Amino acid sequence: MSLFSIWQNALIRVTRRAHKPALGLPLLILLGACSGSPPDNLGVRDGRLAPCPDSPNCVSSQASDSDHQIDPLPLKGNQSQTQALLVQMLGNEPRVRLVQQDAHYLRAEFSSQVVRFVDDVEFLIGEQAVDVRSASRLGYADFGVNRQRIEHLRQQLSEQP
Repeated sequence: MSLFSIWQNALIRVTRRAHKPALGLPLLILLGACSGSPPDNLGVRDGRLAPCPDSPNCVSSQASDSDHQIDPLPLKGNQSQTQALLVQMLGNEPRVRLVQQDAHYLRAEFSSQVVRFVDDVEFLIGEQAVDVRSASRLGYADFGVNRQRIEHLRQQLSEQP
């Protein structure tokens, strides 16, 4: 038997149906590690959301620099109506989990489709507008995903009666 045949047979044995669950467990653990844990600075402090880090994987309506700055979302009705509408919209989004809901504040976790990277999205519902912050937990760049997410939510909000 040639060396190639030995390797081929070994590969076939390893990837047989009986071994696939054993191969899947480490993969699931690895993918689960991509979610990371929530940063300690989330939430409202002194009426403000946490500032964005220096990395380009965050947008915030409270940021002062153009790389991170995004317009706040408009109110739809009063604060309570807007919050209820945002909760409903988040519930209709795929791979979104609402993790905190307080008076005039929401925090949701968005998971990417393939690798399940988690982004934290916060909403501070004020009297004039909704301040937003969307930031990736891991990595450096997000390829504009956080900005696109907020603009998608803005579009959905504008389509509401």
